[in-house]
Order: sequence, then C-alpha cells, then structure tokens
Amino acid sequence: MKIVVPGGTGQVGAILNRALTDAGHDVVVLTRRPGRAGDVRWDGESLGPWADEVDGSDVVVNLAGRSVSCRGTAANLRAMMDSRVRSTQVVGQAIALAARPPRLWLQMSTATIYAHRFDAPNDESSGILGGGEPGVPGHWSYSVEIAKAWERAQEEARTPGTRKVALRSAMVMSPDRGGVFDVLLRLARLGLGGPVAGGGQFVSWIHDRDFVRAVEFLIDRDDLSGAVNLAAPLPVPQRTLMRVLRTAWGVPVGLPATRWMAEIGAFAMRSDTELLLKSRRVVPGRLREAGFTFDLPQWSQAAEDLVRRVRDGAGRAA
Repeated sequence: MKIVVPGGTGQVGAILNRALTDAGHDVVVLTRRPGRAGDVRWDGESLGPWADEVDGSDVVVNLAGRSVSCRGTAANLRAMMDSRVRSTQVVGQAIALAARPPRLWLQMSTATIYAHRFDAPNDESSGILGGGEPGVPGHWSYSVEIAKAWERAQEEARTPGTRKVALRSAMVMSPDRGGVFDVLLRLARLGLGGPVAGGGQFVSWIHDRDFVRAVEFLIDRDDLSGAVNLAAPLPVPQRTLMRVLRTAWGVPVGLPATRWMAEIGAFAMRSDTELLLKSRRVVPGRLREAGFTFDLPQWSQAAEDLVRRVRDGAGRAA
C-alpha cells in the first residue's frame, strides 16, 4: 500500500514510518524540511504539489500539529490550535480534490479530549469530554477545545469516498530519544521519578508496538470510523507508573514533588504541568469490542520491554 503521513517526522511518525516501511509499504512523509528518501515538502497550510501524493494513495495518516511539549502560553496554545486545524483542513481539501482518493484517513487526535477525572475510565461511548471541570487551570480547558476543533476539522471535510477515523491517542511509549518515555526514564534515573502532587492522577499510555498494531488493525477493518481510543486497557496512577519504571531500571528511590515543585520543573523543561497533573483515565472501548488484543496490556510488561530496548540501544519498535 501507499501510505502518506503528513507531519510524520516526530516520534510517532518515526515509529509508524519504520514499522510500515519494514512491512513493505510505500511510505511518503510530508514535512516542512525534507531530508530523507520518501520525504515530500509541504507547509501544512496550503495546497501544493504534495497533494499529488494523496491522489492515488491507499491511506493517509495525518500527524501534523505543533508539539504539546511547550509552555501553555496564549501564543503557544494558539499555535497548537492553528497548526492542527489548518493542517487537517488542507489534508481534507487534498482528499476531496483527488481523482482517486484514499480509502482511509486516519487523523491524529488526543486522549486529552476527555475530562480530568479519577472516578471512572473514559471510553468512546460513556466517556466524559473535558472542558468544564471545576478547579482546573483555564488552559486545560483550551487544550480540550483544541482537541475538539481538531476532530471537527476532519468531520467537516467533504470526503464521501474516504473512511475517517480520529485517533484519540494516549502517550505513545517508545525508546526513541526525545519521546515521553525517554523523558520519564531520565527523571527516574536521576532519582526524581517519585509521585507528583500525590501521584493519584491517572496516566493513559500505549506501547509503541501496540500503537502500530492498532493502526494496522484500523487499516484492515473497513467497518470502523469515527473516534477510536488508542490506549492500553490498564491506565495507572502516576505514582504507580513511576514506581514500576524505577523497578524496571533498578532505581531504589524517587523523590516526590509537590505541585509547585512540578511547576518549577516544567518551566525549566519548557513544558507544562498539564502533562503531569491532568488525570487521563482513558480505555480502548471500541478497539476491544472490535476484537483487538494488546501484546502489552500491563505497564509492568511494557516498562520492562522498553527498558530492555534502551539498554540494548534499540531505539526502534520491536
């Protein structure tokens, strides 16, 4: 198959590119800075020659959008909104204009769309979308609005010949440098991987191998459309996530951090505490109902595998 991946140069794009190329597919990455074979230039905002790659392709997997690993300033939040919505709109335009449109459009979304909650998990049918929770920072609500607008841009695209799926993805854990697991492991190795603000907030995650398998599953199944949660079935509290990671690496202790300490750390890392403090208790209802099974459903399994691959220097999907 020919698979076009707009915005495919980040961590998740690298994971998919490796796996899909290894499986024998023709992968074309749309990027602002082409540098490798298979890269095609685009600006993420307007139609151009890149649209010829969409015409006649089998699948489009749109990953484009500014990284969430930044401070939650008004300018950064607006850039996240604009980059996600505009890139999705222009991908939809390319599909709509194609003489031979792809049969499937997988659109990246985020598990952040769900409410900050501890009481029950969020699946696609009974989950509560966020944005109105009392007592949370205002920019958390705006992050939810970004996610809703991102999905709405795909929904509103007039592409009747193309099945559309929004990937509400949890944190994708891989040994790649610069990814979320790399950051968490670095904190653990420094002895800083303890509970943050009590550590009761849930972390939803998915192992990179299961992420790839879920994408392949959605490509093969022509009866699934709309929002699909890409998350392991067992989210864990942050304190458990880090304790298990410390055990897998062999670190005896992890210093706890208060909320204000987390604020200082996030500022130093040019990130935002929403990534640490929001309780994302998201489960894969539709995937499991459709018969998908996870290779690594438990965090202890995933952490051990990822640590082994880091030690082996294998920064790629197994």
